Amino acid sequence: QVQLVESGGGSVQAGGSLRLSCGASGRTFSIYDMAWFRQAPGSERELVAAIRWSGSSTYYADPVKGRFTISRDNTENTALLQMNSLKPEDTAVYYCAARSGGRFYFSIGSRSSYDVWGQGTQVTVSS
Repeated sequence: QVQLVESGGGSVQAGGSLRLSCGASGRTFSIYDMAWFRQAPGSERELVAAIRWSGSSTYYADPVKGRFTISRDNTENTALLQMNSLKPEDTAVYYCAARSGGRFYFSIGSRSSYDVWGQGTQVTVSS
């Protein structure tokens, strides 16, 4: 099983950009579908974006479509989330998550379907 560590969070003004990185330990990273979730204070943790183990398919939640891009590099055991045109409502703790097996789109937004989680990184967008 992999272990996940996020980095790249921080504070930025509205309209700015950040790139989050999720580094994975272990040699089996390439078998995992990867996802980014976020949780704002007082809110449920929600799916932001996901990418198939091969990189051949991606999914984006409606609020981030056209602004965020998820990618991965299986040779570097890394998943990335490029966030552009950030808005104050993007403020949250962002978590990367991994799961293996099953169909990519099945329960894609269900937290319980992910096997491994990172510790989270704070993103704060000011107006």
